[in-house]
Amino acid sequence: MPPAPKKRRRTPRQLLRGVRRRTRRVAGRARRVFWRSLQLRVVTSTMVISIVVVAVLGVFLMQQIIRTTLETRESAAKSEAQADRNAVLGYLNQPAAEAAKQPVEPGQAPQAAGSSPLSQATEALARRAGSASRYSVIIRNEGLPGAFYGTTNIDPISIPPRQHEELFKKEAGEDSTWYTPLYYKGQPEQPVPGMIIGTRLDSSYEIYHLVPLDKEERTLASVQQMIILVGAGLVLLLAAISSLVTRQVVTPVRLARQAAERLAAGRLDERLKVRGEDDLARLATSFNEMAANLALKIHQLEELSQVQRQFVSDVSHELRTPLTTVRMAADLLFDAREDFDPMAARSAELMQNQLNRFEAMLADLLEISRYDAGAADLDVDPVDVRDVVLRAVADSEALAERHSTRFDLRLPGEPCMAEMDSRRVERILRNLLFNAIEHGEGRDIVVSVAADRDAVAVAVRDHGVGLKPGEENLVFDRFWRADPSRARTIGGTGLGLAISREDAILHGGWLQAWGSHGEGSQFRLSLPRVAGAVLRGSPLPLVPPEVEMRRTWRGHVTPVLSPAAADGGRDAD
Repeated sequence: MPPAPKKRRRTPRQLLRGVRRRTRRVAGRARRVFWRSLQLRVVTSTMVISIVVVAVLGVFLMQQIIRTTLETRESAAKSEAQADRNAVLGYLNQPAAEAAKQPVEPGQAPQAAGSSPLSQATEALARRAGSASRYSVIIRNEGLPGAFYGTTNIDPISIPPRQHEELFKKEAGEDSTWYTPLYYKGQPEQPVPGMIIGTRLDSSYEIYHLVPLDKEERTLASVQQMIILVGAGLVLLLAAISSLVTRQVVTPVRLARQAAERLAAGRLDERLKVRGEDDLARLATSFNEMAANLALKIHQLEELSQVQRQFVSDVSHELRTPLTTVRMAADLLFDAREDFDPMAARSAELMQNQLNRFEAMLADLLEISRYDAGAADLDVDPVDVRDVVLRAVADSEALAERHSTRFDLRLPGEPCMAEMDSRRVERILRNLLFNAIEHGEGRDIVVSVAADRDAVAVAVRDHGVGLKPGEENLVFDRFWRADPSRARTIGGTGLGLAISREDAILHGGWLQAWGSHGEGSQFRLSLPRVAGAVLRGSPLPLVPPEVEMRRTWRGHVTPVLSPAAADGGRDAD
Protein backbone atom coordinates (compact mmCIF):
# COMPACT_ATOMS: atom_id res chain seq x y z
CA MET A 1 0.00 0.00 0.00
CA PRO A 2 1.28 3.50 -0.79
CA PRO A 3 2.04 5.58 2.28
CA ALA A 4 -0.74 7.89 3.39
CA PRO A 5 -0.08 11.52 2.45
CA LYS A 6 1.10 13.63 5.32
CA LYS A 7 -1.38 16.18 6.54
CA ARG A 8 -0.12 19.66 5.89
CA ARG A 9 0.28 21.70 9.01
CA ARG A 10 -1.35 25.07 9.11
CA THR A 11 0.69 28.09 10.09
CA PRO A 12 -0.32 30.20 13.12
CA ARG A 13 -1.44 32.96 10.78
CA GLN A 14 -3.71 30.55 8.91
CA LEU A 15 -5.10 29.23 12.20
CA LEU A 16 -5.75 32.78 13.41
CA ARG A 17 -7.44 33.63 10.10
CA GLY A 18 -9.62 30.53 10.39
CA VAL A 19 -10.60 31.44 13.95
CA ARG A 20 -11.49 34.95 12.82
CA ARG A 21 -13.64 33.61 9.97
CA ARG A 22 -15.48 31.25 12.30
CA THR A 23 -15.95 34.04 14.83
CA ARG A 24 -17.36 36.37 12.19
CA ARG A 25 -19.62 33.60 10.91
CA VAL A 26 -20.95 32.84 14.39
CA ALA A 27 -21.37 36.56 15.14
CA GLY A 28 -23.22 37.09 11.87
CA ARG A 29 -25.52 34.15 12.56
CA ALA A 30 -26.22 35.42 16.08
CA ARG A 31 -26.86 38.93 14.73
CA ARG A 32 -29.37 37.60 12.18
CA VAL A 33 -31.16 35.54 14.82
CA PHE A 34 -31.28 38.56 17.15
CA TRP A 35 -32.73 40.98 14.60
CA ARG A 36 -35.23 38.45 13.22
CA SER A 37 -36.75 37.59 16.61
CA LEU A 38 -38.86 40.27 18.25
CA GLN A 39 -39.30 38.14 21.35
CA LEU A 40 -35.53 37.67 21.72
CA ARG A 41 -34.93 41.41 21.39
CA VAL A 42 -37.58 42.26 24.00
CA VAL A 43 -36.29 39.65 26.47
CA THR A 44 -32.68 40.77 25.93
CA SER A 45 -33.58 44.43 26.40
CA THR A 46 -35.57 43.59 29.55
CA MET A 47 -32.66 41.59 30.96
CA VAL A 48 -30.13 44.34 30.23
CA ILE A 49 -32.33 47.03 31.79
CA SER A 50 -33.13 44.77 34.75
CA ILE A 51 -29.44 44.01 35.34
CA VAL A 52 -28.60 47.72 35.32
CA VAL A 53 -31.49 48.61 37.66
CA VAL A 54 -30.82 45.71 40.05
CA ALA A 55 -27.08 46.50 40.09
CA VAL A 56 -27.70 50.16 40.88
CA LEU A 57 -30.25 49.34 43.57
CA GLY A 58 -28.03 46.58 44.98
CA VAL A 59 -25.01 48.87 45.22
CA PHE A 60 -27.10 51.62 46.83
CA LEU A 61 -28.71 49.17 49.28
CA MET A 62 -25.36 47.61 50.16
CA GLN A 63 -23.82 51.00 50.81
CA GLN A 64 -26.70 51.92 53.08
CA ILE A 65 -26.39 48.64 55.01
CA ILE A 66 -22.63 49.05 55.37
CA ARG A 67 -22.95 52.65 56.53
CA THR A 68 -25.74 51.81 58.99
CA THR A 69 -23.85 48.83 60.39
CA LEU A 70 -20.62 50.75 60.85
CA GLU A 71 -22.39 53.77 62.33
CA THR A 72 -24.19 51.53 64.83
CA ARG A 73 -20.98 49.73 65.77
CA GLU A 74 -19.07 53.00 66.00
CA SER A 75 -21.72 54.59 68.20
CA ALA A 76 -21.70 51.61 70.57
CA ALA A 77 -17.91 51.58 70.60
CA LYS A 78 -17.71 55.29 71.41
CA SER A 79 -20.16 54.88 74.30
CA GLU A 80 -18.06 52.06 75.74
CA ALA A 81 -14.89 54.09 75.13
CA GLN A 82 -16.31 57.04 77.02
CA ALA A 83 -17.20 54.82 80.00
CA ASP A 84 -13.75 53.19 79.95
CA ARG A 85 -12.06 56.58 79.73
CA ASN A 86 -13.93 57.80 82.83
CA ALA A 87 -12.96 54.63 84.67
CA VAL A 88 -9.28 55.05 83.78
CA LEU A 89 -9.34 58.69 84.86
CA GLY A 90 -10.81 57.57 88.17
CA TYR A 91 -7.93 55.18 88.76
CA LEU A 92 -5.37 57.73 87.67
CA ASN A 93 -6.74 60.33 90.07
CA GLN A 94 -6.09 58.03 93.06
CA PRO A 95 -3.09 58.91 95.32
CA ALA A 96 -1.26 55.81 94.12
CA ALA A 97 -1.34 57.04 90.58
CA GLU A 98 2.22 58.26 90.94
CA ALA A 99 3.36 54.64 90.95
CA ALA A 100 2.29 54.36 87.37
CA LYS A 101 5.05 56.72 86.39
CA GLN A 102 7.68 54.22 87.43
CA PRO A 103 9.78 52.95 84.51
CA VAL A 104 8.41 49.90 82.69
CA GLU A 105 10.54 47.97 80.27
CA PRO A 106 9.33 48.01 76.68
CA GLY A 107 7.18 45.00 75.93
CA GLN A 108 6.68 44.22 79.60
CA ALA A 109 3.32 42.65 80.45
CA PRO A 110 0.84 44.72 82.48
CA GLN A 111 1.17 42.38 85.46
CA ALA A 112 4.84 43.38 85.79
CA ALA A 113 3.83 46.85 86.84
CA GLY A 114 2.59 45.62 90.16
CA SER A 115 -0.61 46.90 91.62
CA SER A 116 -0.35 50.40 90.12
CA PRO A 117 -3.50 52.35 89.25
CA LEU A 118 -2.94 51.57 85.52
CA SER A 119 -2.71 47.87 86.29
CA GLN A 120 -5.89 48.03 88.24
CA ALA A 121 -7.56 50.06 85.48
CA THR A 122 -6.39 47.57 82.85
CA GLU A 123 -7.76 44.62 84.83
CA ALA A 124 -11.06 46.43 85.27
CA LEU A 125 -11.27 47.23 81.55
CA ALA A 126 -10.44 43.63 80.64
CA ARG A 127 -13.30 42.42 82.80
CA ARG A 128 -15.66 44.94 81.19
CA ALA A 129 -14.55 44.11 77.62
CA GLY A 130 -14.87 40.37 78.08
CA SER A 131 -13.53 38.49 75.05
CA ALA A 132 -11.21 40.08 72.48
CA SER A 133 -13.97 39.76 69.86
CA ARG A 134 -15.77 42.73 71.40
CA TYR A 135 -12.94 45.23 71.77
CA SER A 136 -9.53 45.68 73.32
CA VAL A 137 -7.97 48.60 75.20
CA ILE A 138 -4.37 49.80 75.02
CA ILE A 139 -3.05 52.56 77.29
CA ARG A 140 0.16 54.29 76.30
CA ASN A 141 2.39 56.64 78.29
CA GLU A 142 3.93 59.35 76.18
CA GLY A 143 6.67 59.88 78.76
CA LEU A 144 7.75 56.24 78.52
CA PRO A 145 8.05 55.27 74.84
CA GLY A 146 7.32 51.60 74.24
CA ALA A 147 5.48 51.14 77.51
CA PHE A 148 1.83 50.12 77.20
CA TYR A 149 -0.94 48.35 79.04
CA GLY A 150 -3.29 46.12 77.06
CA THR A 151 -6.36 44.07 77.87
CA THR A 152 -5.88 41.40 75.12
CA ASN A 153 -3.22 40.08 72.79
CA ILE A 154 -3.78 42.65 70.01
CA ASP A 155 -0.41 44.00 68.92
CA PRO A 156 0.10 47.75 69.55
CA ILE A 157 1.63 48.05 66.06
CA SER A 158 -1.98 48.10 64.85
CA ILE A 159 -2.20 51.73 66.00
CA PRO A 160 -1.28 53.97 63.04
CA PRO A 161 1.43 56.54 63.82
CA ARG A 162 -0.62 59.21 62.12
CA GLN A 163 -3.45 58.64 64.59
CA HIS A 164 -0.96 59.09 67.44
CA GLU A 165 0.16 62.37 65.89
CA GLU A 166 -3.44 63.44 65.36
CA LEU A 167 -4.30 62.94 69.04
CA PHE A 168 -1.71 65.43 70.21
CA LYS A 169 -3.24 68.05 67.95
CA LYS A 170 -6.58 67.63 69.71
CA GLU A 171 -7.75 68.70 73.11
CA ALA A 172 -7.81 66.18 75.94
CA GLY A 173 -10.99 64.11 75.79
CA GLU A 174 -11.53 64.48 72.02
CA ASP A 175 -11.89 61.28 69.98
CA SER A 176 -10.04 60.18 66.84
CA THR A 177 -11.60 57.31 64.92
CA TRP A 178 -9.65 55.30 62.34
CA TYR A 179 -10.62 52.25 60.30
CA THR A 180 -7.53 50.08 59.86
CA PRO A 181 -6.48 46.41 59.99
CA LEU A 182 -5.77 44.94 63.43
CA TYR A 183 -2.91 42.51 64.04
CA TYR A 184 -2.84 39.85 66.77
CA LYS A 185 0.45 39.04 68.43
CA GLY A 186 2.22 36.22 66.64
CA GLN A 187 -0.11 36.47 63.61
CA PRO A 188 1.01 39.52 61.61
CA GLU A 189 0.07 37.86 58.31
CA GLN A 190 -3.61 37.48 59.31
CA PRO A 191 -4.99 40.95 59.98
CA VAL A 192 -8.66 41.51 60.64
CA PRO A 193 -10.62 44.64 59.75
CA GLY A 194 -11.08 46.91 62.69
CA MET A 195 -11.80 50.33 64.10
CA ILE A 196 -9.57 52.25 66.53
CA ILE A 197 -11.01 55.00 68.75
CA GLY A 198 -8.21 56.98 70.36
CA THR A 199 -8.45 59.62 73.12
CA ARG A 200 -5.78 61.66 74.90
CA LEU A 201 -6.44 61.60 78.63
CA ASP A 202 -3.89 64.26 79.54
CA SER A 203 -0.45 65.32 78.43
CA SER A 204 1.04 61.89 79.20
CA TYR A 205 -1.55 59.17 78.64
CA GLU A 206 -3.45 57.93 75.59
CA ILE A 207 -6.14 55.30 75.54
CA TYR A 208 -7.03 53.34 72.40
CA HIS A 209 -10.07 51.15 71.92
CA LEU A 210 -9.45 48.55 69.18
CA VAL A 211 -12.73 47.15 67.89
CA PRO A 212 -12.50 44.08 65.57
CA LEU A 213 -15.01 44.19 62.72
CA ASP A 214 -14.54 40.64 61.40
CA LYS A 215 -18.05 39.61 62.50
CA GLU A 216 -19.54 42.63 60.79
CA GLU A 217 -17.50 41.83 57.71
CA ARG A 218 -18.81 38.27 57.61
CA THR A 219 -22.34 39.54 58.14
CA LEU A 220 -21.99 42.09 55.33
CA ALA A 221 -20.50 39.43 53.03
CA SER A 222 -23.49 37.19 53.71
CA VAL A 223 -25.85 40.10 53.05
CA GLN A 224 -23.98 40.90 49.82
CA GLN A 225 -24.26 37.29 48.63
CA MET A 226 -27.94 37.30 49.47
CA ILE A 227 -28.45 40.55 47.52
CA ILE A 228 -26.60 39.10 44.50
CA LEU A 229 -28.67 35.91 44.59
CA VAL A 230 -31.91 37.82 45.00
CA GLY A 231 -30.91 40.22 42.21
CA ALA A 232 -30.04 37.35 39.85
CA GLY A 233 -33.31 35.64 40.66
CA LEU A 234 -35.19 38.90 40.12
CA VAL A 235 -33.51 39.41 36.72
CA LEU A 236 -34.37 35.86 35.63
CA LEU A 237 -37.93 36.30 36.91
CA LEU A 238 -38.31 39.56 34.97
CA ALA A 239 -36.87 37.87 31.85
CA ALA A 240 -39.36 35.02 32.22
CA ILE A 241 -42.23 37.46 32.71
CA SER A 242 -41.18 39.53 29.70
CA SER A 243 -40.82 36.35 27.63
CA LEU A 244 -44.30 35.22 28.63
CA VAL A 245 -45.87 38.63 28.00
CA THR A 246 -44.02 39.08 24.71
CA ARG A 247 -45.01 35.60 23.61
CA GLN A 248 -48.66 36.48 24.13
CA VAL A 249 -48.20 39.47 21.80
CA VAL A 250 -45.69 38.01 19.34
CA THR A 251 -47.53 34.75 18.71
CA PRO A 252 -50.59 36.42 17.11
CA VAL A 253 -48.29 38.74 15.16
CA ARG A 254 -46.26 35.76 13.94
CA LEU A 255 -49.45 33.98 12.91
CA ALA A 256 -50.55 37.12 11.06
CA ARG A 257 -47.18 37.28 9.27
CA GLN A 258 -47.42 33.64 8.22
CA ALA A 259 -50.97 34.17 7.01
CA ALA A 260 -49.89 37.27 5.06
CA GLU A 261 -47.06 35.30 3.43
CA ARG A 262 -49.46 32.53 2.42
CA LEU A 263 -51.89 35.16 1.16
CA ALA A 264 -49.13 36.77 -0.90
CA ALA A 265 -48.25 33.33 -2.29
CA GLY A 266 -51.72 33.06 -3.79
CA ARG A 267 -53.67 31.24 -1.09
CA LEU A 268 -56.54 33.69 -1.03
CA ASP A 269 -58.62 31.55 1.32
CA GLU A 270 -56.16 32.09 4.20
CA ARG A 271 -57.79 33.51 7.35
CA LEU A 272 -56.85 34.14 10.98
CA LYS A 273 -58.64 32.74 14.01
CA VAL A 274 -60.33 35.42 16.11
CA ARG A 275 -60.06 34.89 19.87
CA GLY A 276 -61.52 37.38 22.32
CA GLU A 277 -62.32 41.03 21.80
CA ASP A 278 -58.98 42.75 22.47
CA ASP A 279 -56.79 44.69 20.03
CA LEU A 280 -55.22 41.52 18.63
CA ALA A 281 -58.65 40.06 18.01
CA ARG A 282 -59.69 43.24 16.18
CA LEU A 283 -56.44 43.01 14.19
CA ALA A 284 -57.33 39.46 13.14
CA THR A 285 -60.84 40.59 12.20
CA SER A 286 -59.46 43.46 10.10
CA PHE A 287 -56.97 41.12 8.46
CA ASN A 288 -59.71 38.67 7.53
CA GLU A 289 -61.83 41.47 6.08
CA MET A 290 -58.87 42.74 4.10
CA ALA A 291 -58.11 39.22 2.81
CA ALA A 292 -61.74 38.72 1.79
CA ASN A 293 -61.89 42.05 -0.06
CA LEU A 294 -58.54 41.38 -1.68
CA ALA A 295 -59.64 37.94 -2.83
CA LEU A 296 -62.83 39.44 -4.25
CA LYS A 297 -60.96 42.16 -6.13
CA ILE A 298 -58.40 39.70 -7.48
CA HIS A 299 -61.16 37.39 -8.60
CA GLN A 300 -62.87 40.28 -10.37
CA LEU A 301 -59.60 41.34 -11.99
CA GLU A 302 -58.90 37.78 -13.09
CA GLU A 303 -62.34 37.56 -14.65
CA LEU A 304 -61.84 40.91 -16.37
CA SER A 305 -58.38 39.91 -17.57
CA GLN A 306 -59.74 36.60 -18.80
CA VAL A 307 -62.50 38.40 -20.66
CA GLN A 308 -59.97 40.79 -22.22
CA ARG A 309 -57.62 38.00 -23.23
CA GLN A 310 -60.48 35.99 -24.63
CA PHE A 311 -61.71 39.04 -26.50
CA VAL A 312 -58.29 39.69 -28.05
CA SER A 313 -57.89 36.03 -28.96
CA ASP A 314 -61.39 35.77 -30.45
CA VAL A 315 -61.03 39.01 -32.41
CA SER A 316 -57.63 37.92 -33.71
CA HIS A 317 -58.96 34.57 -34.81
CA GLU A 318 -62.10 36.06 -36.29
CA LEU A 319 -60.06 38.57 -38.25
CA ARG A 320 -58.04 35.87 -39.95
CA THR A 321 -60.88 34.75 -42.27
CA PRO A 322 -61.73 38.18 -43.71
CA LEU A 323 -58.01 39.03 -43.70
CA THR A 324 -57.30 35.97 -45.83
CA THR A 325 -59.98 37.02 -48.31
CA VAL A 326 -58.67 40.59 -48.39
CA ARG A 327 -55.14 39.25 -48.79
CA MET A 328 -56.13 37.20 -51.86
CA ALA A 329 -57.85 40.18 -53.45
CA ALA A 330 -54.96 42.49 -52.56
CA ASP A 331 -52.44 40.09 -54.07
CA LEU A 332 -54.41 40.03 -57.34
CA LEU A 333 -54.56 43.80 -57.43
CA PHE A 334 -50.89 44.10 -56.52
CA ASP A 335 -49.84 41.67 -59.26
CA ALA A 336 -51.91 43.60 -61.83
CA ARG A 337 -50.86 47.07 -60.70
CA GLU A 338 -48.87 47.68 -63.90
CA ASP A 339 -52.12 47.71 -65.87
CA PHE A 340 -53.63 50.38 -63.62
CA ASP A 341 -53.21 54.09 -63.80
CA PRO A 342 -50.55 55.51 -61.46
CA MET A 343 -52.98 56.48 -58.70
CA ALA A 344 -54.60 53.02 -58.61
CA ALA A 345 -51.19 51.30 -58.77
CA ARG A 346 -49.96 53.36 -55.84
CA SER A 347 -53.10 52.49 -53.89
CA ALA A 348 -52.50 48.78 -54.52
CA GLU A 349 -48.94 49.09 -53.20
CA LEU A 350 -50.08 50.95 -50.05
CA MET A 351 -52.79 48.38 -49.43
CA GLN A 352 -50.24 45.57 -49.81
CA ASN A 353 -47.85 47.19 -47.30
CA GLN A 354 -50.57 47.86 -44.74
CA LEU A 355 -51.89 44.30 -45.09
CA ASN A 356 -48.39 43.00 -44.34
CA ARG A 357 -48.23 45.20 -41.27
CA PHE A 358 -51.74 44.19 -40.22
CA GLU A 359 -50.84 40.51 -40.48
CA ALA A 360 -47.70 41.07 -38.41
CA MET A 361 -49.67 42.96 -35.76
CA LEU A 362 -52.31 40.23 -35.69
CA ALA A 363 -49.63 37.59 -35.19
CA ASP A 364 -48.06 39.65 -32.39
CA LEU A 365 -51.41 40.13 -30.69
CA LEU A 366 -52.01 36.39 -30.75
CA GLU A 367 -48.56 35.80 -29.30
CA ILE A 368 -49.15 38.39 -26.55
CA SER A 369 -52.51 36.83 -25.74
CA ARG A 370 -50.82 33.44 -25.31
CA TYR A 371 -48.34 34.97 -22.86
CA ASP A 372 -51.14 36.70 -20.95
CA ALA A 373 -53.04 33.46 -20.74
CA GLY A 374 -49.95 31.55 -19.57
CA ALA A 375 -50.22 29.17 -22.51
CA ALA A 376 -46.75 29.82 -23.97
CA ASP A 377 -44.26 26.95 -23.72
CA LEU A 378 -40.75 26.19 -24.91
CA ASP A 379 -39.45 23.66 -27.41
CA VAL A 380 -35.97 23.28 -25.94
CA ASP A 381 -33.05 21.80 -27.86
CA PRO A 382 -29.27 22.17 -27.44
CA VAL A 383 -28.17 24.61 -30.14
CA ASP A 384 -25.14 26.71 -30.96
CA VAL A 385 -25.93 30.36 -30.29
CA ARG A 386 -23.63 31.40 -33.13
CA ASP A 387 -25.87 29.62 -35.66
CA VAL A 388 -28.96 31.35 -34.28
CA VAL A 389 -27.21 34.73 -34.56
CA LEU A 390 -26.11 34.05 -38.14
CA ARG A 391 -29.66 33.12 -39.17
CA ALA A 392 -31.08 36.28 -37.57
CA VAL A 393 -28.42 38.42 -39.29
CA ALA A 394 -29.15 36.75 -42.63
CA ASP A 395 -32.86 37.57 -42.26
CA SER A 396 -31.97 41.22 -41.50
CA GLU A 397 -29.41 41.81 -44.27
CA ALA A 398 -31.95 42.94 -46.86
CA LEU A 399 -33.35 45.58 -44.50
CA ALA A 400 -29.82 46.63 -43.49
CA GLU A 401 -28.84 47.15 -47.15
CA ARG A 402 -31.83 49.41 -47.71
CA HIS A 403 -30.69 51.54 -44.74
CA SER A 404 -26.99 51.45 -45.77
CA THR A 405 -26.09 49.61 -42.58
CA ARG A 406 -23.40 46.96 -42.08
CA PHE A 407 -23.15 44.27 -39.39
CA ASP A 408 -19.93 43.83 -37.40
CA LEU A 409 -20.05 40.26 -36.04
CA ARG A 410 -17.85 39.39 -33.09
CA LEU A 411 -18.31 35.66 -32.57
CA PRO A 412 -16.13 33.34 -30.48
CA GLY A 413 -14.12 30.62 -32.22
CA GLU A 414 -15.57 27.84 -30.04
CA PRO A 415 -19.19 26.61 -30.05
CA CYS A 416 -21.53 28.29 -27.54
CA MET A 417 -23.98 25.52 -26.80
CA ALA A 418 -27.12 26.19 -24.76
CA GLU A 419 -30.56 24.65 -24.25
CA MET A 420 -33.13 27.00 -25.75
CA ASP A 421 -36.07 27.40 -28.09
CA SER A 422 -34.16 28.49 -31.20
CA ARG A 423 -37.31 29.87 -32.90
CA ARG A 424 -38.06 32.25 -30.02
CA VAL A 425 -34.43 33.28 -29.55
CA GLU A 426 -34.08 33.96 -33.26
CA ARG A 427 -37.20 36.12 -33.08
CA ILE A 428 -35.67 38.08 -30.16
CA LEU A 429 -32.50 38.71 -32.17
CA ARG A 430 -34.43 39.77 -35.26
CA ASN A 431 -36.38 42.30 -33.20
CA LEU A 432 -33.17 43.65 -31.71
CA LEU A 433 -31.51 43.89 -35.13
CA PHE A 434 -34.55 45.59 -36.72
CA ASN A 435 -34.62 48.02 -33.80
CA ALA A 436 -30.90 48.81 -34.25
CA ILE A 437 -31.30 49.27 -38.01
CA GLU A 438 -34.22 51.69 -37.61
CA HIS A 439 -32.50 53.82 -34.95
CA GLY A 440 -28.83 53.34 -35.93
CA GLU A 441 -28.86 56.15 -38.54
CA GLY A 442 -26.95 54.07 -41.10
CA ARG A 443 -23.94 53.38 -38.87
CA ASP A 444 -22.41 49.98 -38.22
CA ILE A 445 -24.17 47.60 -35.83
CA VAL A 446 -21.95 45.47 -33.60
CA VAL A 447 -23.25 42.00 -32.70
CA SER A 448 -21.24 40.30 -29.92
CA VAL A 449 -21.55 36.74 -28.60
CA ALA A 450 -19.88 35.38 -25.45
CA ALA A 451 -20.30 32.45 -23.08
CA ASP A 452 -19.04 31.24 -19.74
CA ARG A 453 -19.66 28.14 -17.69
CA ASP A 454 -23.25 29.02 -16.75
CA ALA A 455 -24.63 31.46 -19.35
CA VAL A 456 -24.50 32.72 -22.93
CA ALA A 457 -25.12 36.30 -24.03
CA VAL A 458 -25.72 38.25 -27.24
CA ALA A 459 -25.32 42.04 -27.37
CA VAL A 460 -26.59 44.26 -30.21
CA ARG A 461 -24.91 47.68 -30.26
CA ASP A 462 -25.95 50.61 -32.45
CA HIS A 463 -24.43 54.08 -32.70
CA GLY A 464 -27.61 56.09 -33.24
CA VAL A 465 -29.30 58.79 -31.19
CA GLY A 466 -29.34 56.66 -28.04
CA LEU A 467 -31.70 56.99 -25.10
CA LYS A 468 -32.53 59.78 -22.70
CA PRO A 469 -32.22 59.21 -18.95
CA GLY A 470 -35.12 57.11 -17.70
CA GLU A 471 -36.17 55.82 -21.13
CA GLU A 472 -34.43 52.47 -20.54
CA ASN A 473 -37.26 51.74 -18.09
CA LEU A 474 -39.94 52.17 -20.78
CA VAL A 475 -38.51 50.46 -23.86
CA PHE A 476 -40.21 47.10 -23.30
CA ASP A 477 -43.68 48.56 -22.74
CA ARG A 478 -46.26 47.69 -25.34
CA PHE A 479 -46.70 50.28 -28.12
CA TRP A 480 -44.23 52.66 -26.44
CA ARG A 481 -42.31 55.01 -28.73
CA ALA A 482 -39.35 57.22 -27.83
CA ASP A 483 -40.53 59.92 -30.25
CA PRO A 484 -44.29 59.74 -30.94
CA SER A 485 -43.95 62.20 -33.82
CA ARG A 486 -41.48 59.95 -35.62
CA ALA A 487 -42.93 57.58 -38.20
CA ARG A 488 -41.99 53.89 -38.23
CA THR A 489 -39.59 53.36 -41.12
CA ILE A 490 -39.79 49.55 -41.22
CA GLY A 491 -43.51 49.16 -40.52
CA GLY A 492 -43.26 47.64 -37.06
CA THR A 493 -46.18 46.97 -34.75
CA GLY A 494 -44.71 48.33 -31.48
CA LEU A 495 -44.91 44.91 -29.82
CA GLY A 496 -41.55 43.47 -30.86
CA LEU A 497 -39.55 44.20 -27.71
CA ALA A 498 -42.48 43.40 -25.45
CA ILE A 499 -42.69 39.93 -27.02
CA SER A 500 -38.89 39.62 -26.88
CA ARG A 501 -38.88 40.31 -23.16
CA GLU A 502 -41.57 37.67 -22.61
CA ASP A 503 -39.50 35.17 -24.63
CA ALA A 504 -36.41 35.94 -22.53
CA ILE A 505 -38.33 35.57 -19.26
CA LEU A 506 -39.80 32.30 -20.51
CA HIS A 507 -36.22 31.02 -20.91
CA GLY A 508 -35.32 32.22 -17.40
CA GLY A 509 -33.04 34.88 -18.89
CA TRP A 510 -32.60 38.66 -19.02
CA LEU A 511 -33.22 41.16 -21.77
CA GLN A 512 -31.63 44.43 -20.74
CA ALA A 513 -31.08 47.79 -22.37
CA TRP A 514 -28.52 50.55 -22.04
CA GLY A 515 -28.44 53.86 -23.85
CA SER A 516 -26.95 57.32 -23.69
CA HIS A 517 -27.95 60.33 -25.73
CA GLY A 518 -25.52 60.77 -28.60
CA GLU A 519 -23.64 57.50 -27.86
CA GLY A 520 -26.15 54.97 -29.14
CA SER A 521 -27.65 52.05 -27.29
CA GLN A 522 -27.01 48.40 -26.56
CA PHE A 523 -29.44 45.55 -25.90
CA ARG A 524 -28.11 42.44 -24.15
CA LEU A 525 -29.79 39.03 -24.12
CA SER A 526 -28.50 36.68 -21.39
CA LEU A 527 -29.69 33.06 -21.18
CA PRO A 528 -28.70 30.15 -18.92
CA ARG A 529 -26.88 27.31 -20.65
CA VAL A 530 -29.09 24.70 -18.97
CA ALA A 531 -32.85 25.12 -19.24
CA GLY A 532 -34.41 25.87 -15.86
CA ALA A 533 -31.15 26.97 -14.22
CA VAL A 534 -31.01 30.22 -12.26
CA LEU A 535 -29.17 32.97 -14.11
CA ARG A 536 -26.72 34.75 -11.81
CA GLY A 537 -24.62 36.77 -14.24
CA SER A 538 -23.84 37.57 -17.85
CA PRO A 539 -20.57 37.01 -19.75
CA LEU A 540 -21.02 40.34 -21.59
CA PRO A 541 -21.13 43.81 -19.98
CA LEU A 542 -24.28 45.84 -20.38
CA VAL A 543 -22.36 49.08 -20.93
CA PRO A 544 -20.08 48.92 -24.01
CA PRO A 545 -16.40 48.66 -22.98
CA GLU A 546 -15.34 51.69 -25.05
CA VAL A 547 -17.97 53.86 -23.34
CA GLU A 548 -16.95 52.58 -19.92
CA MET A 549 -13.28 53.32 -20.61
CA ARG A 550 -14.06 56.80 -21.94
CA ARG A 551 -16.20 57.66 -18.92
CA THR A 552 -13.58 56.30 -16.52
CA TRP A 553 -10.92 58.39 -18.24
CA ARG A 554 -13.09 61.48 -17.90
CA GLY A 555 -13.73 60.77 -14.24
CA HIS A 556 -17.39 59.85 -14.62
CA VAL A 557 -19.08 57.08 -12.71
CA THR A 558 -21.19 54.67 -14.73
CA PRO A 559 -24.07 53.16 -12.73
CA VAL A 560 -24.41 49.37 -12.76
CA LEU A 561 -27.98 48.46 -13.57
CA SER A 562 -29.64 45.43 -12.07
CA PRO A 563 -31.64 43.17 -14.38
CA ALA A 564 -34.90 44.62 -13.08
CA ALA A 565 -33.74 48.22 -13.38
CA ALA A 566 -32.15 47.69 -16.79
CA ASP A 567 -35.16 45.93 -18.23
CA GLY A 568 -36.23 48.97 -20.17
CA GLY A 569 -35.23 51.15 -23.14
CA ARG A 570 -36.49 52.10 -26.57
CA ASP A 571 -39.24 51.02 -28.91
CA ALA A 572 -38.58 48.36 -31.53
CA ASP A 573 -40.62 46.71 -34.20
